[in-house]
Amino acid sequence: MTPRVTGSLPRGPRGQFPPELPGSPEPSGPAELPGPPEVPGRPGRPAPPPPPPVMPPVRIWADPGQWPGRVYERLLDQRIVIAHGHLDDEAATRLCAQLLTLDAEGNGPIRLELQGLGAELPAALTVIGVVETLRVPVLAYAAGRISGPALGVLAACRHRRAYPNAVFELSEPATSYDGTVTAIAAQEEQLRAMADALWERIAETTGGEVDDIRADAGRKRFLTVDEAIAYGLIEERAAVR
Repeated sequence: MTPRVTGSLPRGPRGQFPPELPGSPEPSGPAELPGPPEVPGRPGRPAPPPPPPVMPPVRIWADPGQWPGRVYERLLDQRIVIAHGHLDDEAATRLCAQLLTLDAEGNGPIRLELQGLGAELPAALTVIGVVETLRVPVLAYAAGRISGPALGVLAACRHRRAYPNAVFELSEPATSYDGTVTAIAAQEEQLRAMADALWERIAETTGGEVDDIRADAGRKRFLTVDEAIAYGLIEERAAVR
């Protein structure tokens, strides 16, 4: 007969198993989460610190939508008005309002800065009418390109100076017509009368003939500062402040 072997694993103290036998698997336990990857560094030195977070750029102007208005208000306090760009009916209304306000608030002269100014004929005539009726004198400073009917605004000012970079363009007003034949004919007649008033205003200031100024505008004549002084449109160059 084959002998039978009976027995059981030896136990230690009550309720405990003896130490693990060689070659037995390790007891299972709670899984450990992987830590952050190690950053390689030099032997004996700690790993370099992580890069700082990216910060948004800093704005120069805390509120760029308001600073132009504050600058213009400070200029008005010094009795300085700036007209630039394209002068249409709405812009002419704001410009006239500023001029009339300064005229009512004090007796000092008004400095009118004309910078790169072009104008529609009706808007220019509106400003010319207001400038001619102000109590206080208006001193105009021209910069950039002053063209077309905007020259009438310049000519209406009592004193006229120009920065070295100024260029003056004598040119006919740009117009467009819309409507019936009768309406277009009426618009042409009205425009002709308004253009004549513009040429007469410039002729009165420069001492030239209306026909000569109309002819110069018809061929679009450009004047430098020195040529504008000789023409009578400008009195002198702007002096260094």
